[in-house]
Order: sequence, then C-alpha cells, then structure tokens
Amino acid sequence: MILKARTVLTMDGPILRNGAVAVEGNRIVAVGLAADLAWISPGPLIDLGDQALMPGLINAHCHLDYSMMRGAILPPKSFTAWVQRINSLKRTLDSKDYLQAITRGFAELKKWGTTTVCNIEAFPELMTQLGPSPIRTWWFYEMIDIRHRITTDDVVAGALSFFQHRANTLDSFGLNPHAPYTASLDLYHLANACAEAFTMPLTTHLAESAEEFHMFRDATGPLHDFMDSLMRPMEDCGSATPFTHLWECGAIDARWLLTHMNELAEEDFSLLASLPRSGLPHIVHCPGSHRYFGHKAFAFRRLQDLGVNICVGTDSLASTDSLSLLEELRTLHAAQPWISYENLLRTVTVNPARALRRRDQLGKIAPGALADLIALPTSGSLSDVHEEIVHYDRPITWMMIDGQIVS
Repeated sequence: MILKARTVLTMDGPILRNGAVAVEGNRIVAVGLAADLAWISPGPLIDLGDQALMPGLINAHCHLDYSMMRGAILPPKSFTAWVQRINSLKRTLDSKDYLQAITRGFAELKKWGTTTVCNIEAFPELMTQLGPSPIRTWWFYEMIDIRHRITTDDVVAGALSFFQHRANTLDSFGLNPHAPYTASLDLYHLANACAEAFTMPLTTHLAESAEEFHMFRDATGPLHDFMDSLMRPMEDCGSATPFTHLWECGAIDARWLLTHMNELAEEDFSLLASLPRSGLPHIVHCPGSHRYFGHKAFAFRRLQDLGVNICVGTDSLASTDSLSLLEELRTLHAAQPWISYENLLRTVTVNPARALRRRDQLGKIAPGALADLIALPTSGSLSDVHEEIVHYDRPITWMMIDGQIVS
C-alpha cells in the first residue's frame, strides 16, 4: 500500500511536503514525494490528508505492572519512603490486578502514539496468561538477588525460562538487574554473559536518587539503613558513586540502557568524558517521574555534549501522571526550554532505536525500516512541525504497527 500525507516527518532526512510512504508486508520499501511513488505499488492508496506521518514513538522505560497506581502514592518525603510504600501496595494485589494493569497500560500507550515499549516485568509468572502484545514490546525481566535471598544462578535461570513463554511476532526480551542496591555484582556479571549469548539488551535503574548516591558514596542515609535492615551485604558502600562503582567493577558497559542517572558527581562526568563516544552507555530520562520526586535538574546538556545517547521513558504511573511520551517531552521542555523540539522528538524515536540496536528498523521512516507509524494533524508548516507534534495533546487516531493499521 501507499500512505500519503501532507507532511512526512522521516526523522531520517528532510521533511517531505506532500510525501508518501510505500509499505509492503511489515516493511517500508520506498519514501518520497507522492507524485514520485504512484508507480510503486498496485495496492491501495491511503490518503491521510492534512496530517503529519511520522515514526511511532518508542518508550524506553516503563512499568506496565503498576498501571493501576496512578495517584496512589502522594509525592513522598524520601525515595526510601516511596519504595516502602509501593512494596506495601504490591502486597495487597494479586495476579488478576497485575494482568488488568498491563492491559490498561498497553491501551494507554497506544492512545498516545507509542508503538514500541521497553517494559520492566517484575512478575514473569504472568506471561503465560497474557495474550499477544498489542504493540512492539521488549520485556525486560527484572532480577533481584539480595532482598529475596534467591541465589544469583537461580535468578538467571528464571530469566531464561521466562523467555520461553513468549513467541509472538512483536515480542523481544532483555534483562534488568533492578538496581545496584537490590542486585549483586555477580548478578550484573551473569546478566552480561547471558545477554552476550542471546543477543539481548540490558537495562538497570541507576543513580536515581540522592539517597542511593549517599548509600554508595558515603555509606549513610535512609536507603542505606533500610537495605542494611534487610541484611543486604553493605561492603560495597562508602567508596564510590553508584555509576562509578558499577562501571569500574565491569558490571555495566556501553551496551546498557541506564535509567535515571539523576545523581552524578564530578567523578562520574570525568569517567564519561574519558570514554570514546562509541564506548558510552545509553541513558533513559523519565521527566514526569523526575519532577514527582523533586530531583535536582537533569544534566541533559552536559551529557549530550559528552556524546551520550539520551532517550526518554515514562516510568510507571506510580510516579507520573500519564503514559504519554509527548506529555513527557512537554515536561522536559518546561524544565529545559533550550532543547530544540526536533531534539526532543529524537529522544523517543531514533535515540531509543539506537539504544536497542535497531537503528535501521525503528524510529525512522526509511526503506527497510519496520512499518510502525502514526499520524496526527498539523498546520502544514514545515518549520513548526516538530513543535506542533510535541504540543499535540489529543489521542492519536491513526496508527500502524508491523504493517497493520490498528486504529
């Protein structure tokens, strides 16, 4: 088929006025001006009219399990208090609650234009009860081996068995050692080996809060005391920041998507600056969650200038108001208005595609890319199209995933 629109925002070159995209199966086979593509396909021509056709949005960090928790936890006085509160809430819920939350979360992601999500899955036993994923989904198995007293080998074995339960076209898999305060260095190293063997992406929560920072660098604070009360070994605390600690131990490297990275010290920036650009990790910023916790300003400019690939995710509805990535971009722009609208859109298209090692398949409209697309109305002004898209705050009414029109 050929899709025609007044504006085609490829994220891979110039914006096209009166552009068109030819789709065969689940792939884009040609992109150009509508007049030039008329001969490409004998299939149907779909004229989207006065809309901008663009790549579907990629949410680089989400917890669909907690989609029933919107507004359930008031902004806490401390990050540790929030951890304790969400753990308390989780104990009141059952599998049915979580299955409904995942279904509800998927629906909200689609509503706001997300066609790919990196979902952190804390309850792998739910996988056998879930139907096919409605959008392209990376299921990151959340692994913890400190608090639950599960041996590290058993955690990794559980991850591998978890993957066997899903064989759907839109599903892919990754590993998520939860955070350095809940996952041992052994678990990080085994996750690296497992990801290497099975070619999977890796992610972790890192340097999220000041309390985590002080736990590792100073061996003090509420999170340190809470983890100590759970009998977590604390010998790794009191010497380095969370990021420097994991990096210098070889637990993380350039393959990793590091979510949050809110609390960084000069030693962390010096370490990043010492690395070649090809050796830098990817960072996922969650603007709504960042605002909810009242973290210090995110170092977007400094990290970008170092060459770090910055992506945006929503996190969960336990710490943000919406699963809309465009809302997240508006929150980020309100905090850092110097960021261009085009650069904002890159954080939810080409940048996460690069982090997932799918830069030729996702996040752009180009021959060979997967046909994951959305369309939304714009004025037709090419100079303002990025800004108009970021400020679009209504549901997305046209979407294509894997070559199939779904709304």
